[in-house]
Amino acid sequence: MQWSTLFSETRPGDSSPRQTSEDRTNFERDFDRVVFSSAFRRLQDKTQVIPLPDNDFVHTRLTHSLEVSCVGRSLGKMVGREIIARHNLKNLHSSDFGAVVAAAALAHDIGNPPFGHSGEAAISNYFLNGNGKRFQADIGHETLWQDLVNFEGNANGFRLLTAYDQSTGGGSINLTFSSLAAFAKYPTRSHKTNTEHSWRGSQKKYGYFAADQPLFERIFTELGIEKLPGTDYAWHRHPLAFLVEAADDICYRIIDFEDGLRIRLIDTREGTELLKAVAGKFYSEERFNRIGNDNVSEQRGYLRAVCISRLIDEAFTAFMDHESEIISGRFDKALLKVFPTELEQPLKKINELSVNNIYKSRSVLEIEAAGFNVVAELLDLFINATIDKKEFGENLKSKKPYSEKILSILPKSLQKPFAGEPQGHDLYLHILRICEFVAGMTDTYAVNIYRKLKGIELPR
Repeated sequence: MQWSTLFSETRPGDSSPRQTSEDRTNFERDFDRVVFSSAFRRLQDKTQVIPLPDNDFVHTRLTHSLEVSCVGRSLGKMVGREIIARHNLKNLHSSDFGAVVAAAALAHDIGNPPFGHSGEAAISNYFLNGNGKRFQADIGHETLWQDLVNFEGNANGFRLLTAYDQSTGGGSINLTFSSLAAFAKYPTRSHKTNTEHSWRGSQKKYGYFAADQPLFERIFTELGIEKLPGTDYAWHRHPLAFLVEAADDICYRIIDFEDGLRIRLIDTREGTELLKAVAGKFYSEERFNRIGNDNVSEQRGYLRAVCISRLIDEAFTAFMDHESEIISGRFDKALLKVFPTELEQPLKKINELSVNNIYKSRSVLEIEAAGFNVVAELLDLFINATIDKKEFGENLKSKKPYSEKILSILPKSLQKPFAGEPQGHDLYLHILRICEFVAGMTDTYAVNIYRKLKGIELPR
């Protein structure tokens, strides 16, 4: 890879790049495109830590994404300044690095279903063990089937950022190639036939559906990013994807933990000491005491700020120390894994407490379990209704009145019978679009539409 080719203002849906300007570059426009999209707005009611929270101060996917973007912009500009100086790059500015990372970070959770990872698991399980398993023989191709039995929010996010918006009837967000590649934390498909690269962090999950591979290949080819040896489906990461990942890791480690402290799922004294250990030299006992024990919320805010500042500095140092390995594709793990050893224990303990006390708390698991059933039921209702439409056509109302009512909930584009026969690639694409529609729902909307559909009474 070469830094000079890793920045492209081309967009998937445009015949030629829009002219950029010093006042507002195309990379900065990427950020705006995400902000003004309906998919991004829906993140305000999608689970980050606590599903359907009673506390307004608990983070949602939207507030989390904004915070990750802020951290990402800072990291991008810091790295950009050093990279430009180190390689004497004349046609790039540090703000280009910052803008690309900020846009990709802002969009990093945009494809996640309702109810967090429980929503992903619900979609996958529907096809793996549920009623959706019956479609396996008709779809046939293992690569297509793996997209469904291992549904991935990252791949759904790439689809949302590039494909026609089924849920709104509008155009795609259509980011530049550089922002899309920086977004692609896992530049590979779901069905992996080569285990040689399984050690790579970038191969742990997947970043695009089989239907989107031609576009994914076009993007990475234009940016000069090579495929991993021995594969025709996996690429090296865009270097800025490491910064997007680091920004996300920093925010969920520290801010999710802060949420746990706020809602008293984490012991205050233990949590405070762990945050002090992470902050290290950035922490000032004098300033902390000056805030006073009668203002615990402000004390937590101070600790959060100094922890994030420390971790941004460490992520910057880690990236620059490993830059030659990153640009050559030899480095492939989270930057947090090469932080100083003094941070290893407090960060590990924070992660353990977050998993055990927050993510696996009784209240979270109860709502996620309910959400799991909601997502699976909605998928079944929508897929069956559209297949009934394919079979009965104009007679749907008389033959399958329940399906006719359910069909009215779907976007117009999904109400039409899908092209071709109800098998193979056509069936795969149709089901994938329904998965995209369900994944686009907010937590509250999914629950409400589920209750509404379950309350429909058949005519006598």
